[in-house]
Formats: sequence, C-alpha cells, structure tokens
Amino acid sequence: MTATTDFHPLAAPDASRIIRDHLWMHFTPHTGLTGADVPVIVRGDGAYVWDSHGKRYLDGLAGLFAVQVGHGREELAEAAARQTRQLAYFPIWGYAHPTAIELAERLANAAPGDLNRVFFTVSGGESVETAWKLARQYFKLVGKPTKHKVISRSMAYHGTSLGALSITGIPGAKADFEPLVPSTQRVPHTNFYRATEHADDYEAYGRWAADRIEEAIEFEGADTVAAVFLEPVQNTGGCFVPPPGYFQRVREICDRHDVLLVSDEVICAFGRLGHDFGAKRFGYQPDILTTAKGLTSGYAPLGAVLVSDRLMEPFQHGATFMHGSTYGGHPVSCAVALANLDLIERDGIYEHVLANESAFRSTLEKLSDLPIVGDVRGTGYFYAVELVKDRDTKERFTDEEANRILKGYVSKAMFEAGLHCRADDRAEPVIQLAPPLICDQTQFDEMEQILRHALTGAWAQL
Repeated sequence: MTATTDFHPLAAPDASRIIRDHLWMHFTPHTGLTGADVPVIVRGDGAYVWDSHGKRYLDGLAGLFAVQVGHGREELAEAAARQTRQLAYFPIWGYAHPTAIELAERLANAAPGDLNRVFFTVSGGESVETAWKLARQYFKLVGKPTKHKVISRSMAYHGTSLGALSITGIPGAKADFEPLVPSTQRVPHTNFYRATEHADDYEAYGRWAADRIEEAIEFEGADTVAAVFLEPVQNTGGCFVPPPGYFQRVREICDRHDVLLVSDEVICAFGRLGHDFGAKRFGYQPDILTTAKGLTSGYAPLGAVLVSDRLMEPFQHGATFMHGSTYGGHPVSCAVALANLDLIERDGIYEHVLANESAFRSTLEKLSDLPIVGDVRGTGYFYAVELVKDRDTKERFTDEEANRILKGYVSKAMFEAGLHCRADDRAEPVIQLAPPLICDQTQFDEMEQILRHALTGAWAQL
C-alpha cells in the first residue's frame, strides 16, 4: 500500500457549509443536520481510512461490502490511468472494446456451470433490475408469457430502483415509493436463531424454509412465476447462512416448476465468502448470477449479470434485449476490474479468507459473554452480532429501545473509537462486520475490543 498522506483540499471548515447547503447524502436523515456533523473521509490505506482531522478508522464494512483488496492499491489506480489515456469511454451498444471483451471471458470462465453470457451494468441494483427484465422477456420468447412474477425472502435487500425495490423484502424501504411494480411475493429467510419451526434441527429447518418457496410458487401458479431471487448469505437481518441442503432443495423446486434461480451476489461474490462466487461455496447452480461491489473492489462503478447459455438462446433468433445503460461495461471500470481480479489471484485473497474465517468468527464469539449479545453468525468475512434484551429467552428490544441503543449509543461509540461498521435495525438489531479481505488477527482483535467497549456501554444504558 502506498496511499498518499495528503488530505483533500475540501477537507476544511468550508466543507461543512457545502455539505449543509448542497450535498444530498444517500440513506441519510437531514433534519437538523449541520455539515459539522458529517465525517469527511479523505484517504484510505489497507484496512483503514482517515478523516479530514487526521483521525484513523478501521474500515469494518469494506466501504459498503466492496473494498476487497483494501484501500490505496496503486495497481488499480494505475490500471484506471492507463485505460483513460488509451480509451476513456465508449459504449457497448452494438460496439465492443478490449477491456469489456477480456472481462466477459474471464467472468464466464470463472462462473459455475454454463453461465457463459455476461451483461455489464453499473451497480448491484441495476444488475437485479436487469435480471428480472431478462427473465420476463425470456419466458415471453419461449411461449410462456404469463411467467413474470418473482419470489424473494423476507427482509432481503435487492436494490432501490422500482423493480429491484419491488423484489426487496424490507417494508420500511418501500412504503414511500408505492405503488411499486406488482407481482412479487415473499417467503421466510433462514435465520435459524429465530426459528419457530424445527428449531432443534438445522438441516430440517432448511428444508422447511426451502419448501415455503414451492408453496409460494404453487399458490401463485407455476405458470405465473418467472424467478426466485436469493442471496447466498442474506445481508439484511444479519448474515443469514443457508442450512445444509437448502439451495439444493431450492434448485429442485425451481427445476420442477420451470422457475429461474437468481443468485444475487452483489455482496457475496469475489471473496466475501472465500470463493469467487457464493454459489460455489454452497454448491448450487443458478440460472442467473448478479454481481457488483467487489468486482472492482469499489475502485470504479461496475456490475455484471452472468447468464446461462439457455437463456441467451432465444435471443440468437431475432429478438433483442432492449435494455442497457450509458456506462455499463465502461472501459475504465472494466480495466480496474481486470486489475482487481489479478490482485486477488496474485495475493491469494480467497485462500486468505478461508484460512482466517474461523479466527474471525472465534474472535467475535468472545463477545458472547456479554449479556446483550444473543447470536454471532456468518461465514467468510461476513458476520453479524445480534443484540437481545435477554440472552436466555432471546427477548427482543422494543423499537424505541433498539433505536436508542443502536443509533443513540452503539453507532456513535464505535465510530468515536475508530471503527466503521454497520449498526442495522431494519430487522432485529445487529452489528454487521465485513472488512477488507486482507484483514488478519490484528484487525479482528481491534474490532472485538471496540465492539466490547461499545456494547458494554450500551447495556449500561438500559
């Protein structure tokens, strides 16, 4: 890592005025917000970032589940610069350029099974939107025009555009934008810690959860359902890992009813679970796989939809997929992605995650001695700590208590202590940790110590 030590010139008192008057931040309440309330992050190096005052933070969320190889990688900056000098931009609307060609082949060769077709996007939400549109048009082309509905899991996040938001299973994220795109249904997720069925048998619980998908397909009518969208490990709610056999059962159900299985790997691909694709980690074959984030380690915006050959087949006989975007497959982003994949391979990032995931888990599990910690779950470099009011009974906090603990205390305490991660109350209150994949025991211990201090203080507030 050779990141510069210079701070950005806007990291000055005037920045707070500009933030207050002009910058509309994403997913951020602005009521009563002054620019001085907003940390200004000005540089990064390895697993750490610095604000405009020179304070260092451990990036326990890899930016936003994206910065796989860490901050400040000169190789990625150089790849972007080289490509910008050669060809800064050209679309792939009836044309091609070398970096898109090379990256498409590389992804196809790595993808499981016959996912040999690559459609480039700009973001994860756009990848999900693309997958749904593709599924709908595919079934029209093969003479099944009524198959257009989607099934996804409760509390699952799949994006913010109207189609992707419709697939999303978080009611609070949707209410302000209704009516949304119709034809989406929800099924249970796989939070075994909160299981009400087969709570003593993890594998049986997985079968039960998968069978709810078949139940939903049959209720809607298999002739109306186009696809099931599932993350390998569900993010929202706190890292719900699939029980053994869950995805194999889902695959059988989808095959039986001619429904496409979409593996939404915007977070889970490119090493987050220790493999290039989460579907490989859990041994199932999707028909479509959506990606973004870690594809470039967040250094440039890029997503990709990997598609089975059989879904491409009807498009080779006169039909056109009337979909795309100006920057999908951007030459600079593709160049960064190629350099990022080179770095991942050269540095043995996947092997590093697999070798250290148990240490990461065991370090976080030390927090289980705190009365506020109910569950520690996850896999790879993707973990959640669920907070409870009573560890023995798994009693939940009230909404007011959860808000007071997470937003009123824990988030602030962690950030003041130098840890950037997520305190999420969209379902049960959880702390999510997904650091850069270069982290080791030093960073694991640092996360645990900061969390221990913050959670101990939170419990004292009750």
